[in-house]
Amino acid sequence: MVDLDSNPTKLIEVVEVGKQMLITRGSLTTFSIANDVAKYFAIIPAAFASTYPQLNTLNIMHLASPDSAILSAVIFNALIIIALIPLALRGVRYRPVGAEALLRRNLLIYGLGGVIVPFIGIKLIDLVLVALHLI
Repeated sequence: MVDLDSNPTKLIEVVEVGKQMLITRGSLTTFSIANDVAKYFAIIPAAFASTYPQLNTLNIMHLASPDSAILSAVIFNALIIIALIPLALRGVRYRPVGAEALLRRNLLIYGLGGVIVPFIGIKLIDLVLVALHLI
């Protein structure tokens, strides 16, 4: 880091921007990991239920077919990446709170959201694909 204007108060702004970037990266990573776990939990039972009938008990979403499960997950993944771009560009707002409170907030918002959103999104896309007779 180079201080071109010799203003020591700029260091505070630089630290805040750095913290915001770190918080944003952590939030997006938390969402992404939770999102992937939920997607696999939705896809694997539907995709392998015909081969392994025991997995049918895990098929809580009751997706129409293995093909629609995979296609719904791929479409959802494409849409969620586009939806996360504004958050990544804007960043998660920095608030001077403790690490424990910040972790709890991120897990609640981005972790729980990352688990719930894919189940809803994939199921809705599956319903649309079946209604339009695309699968």
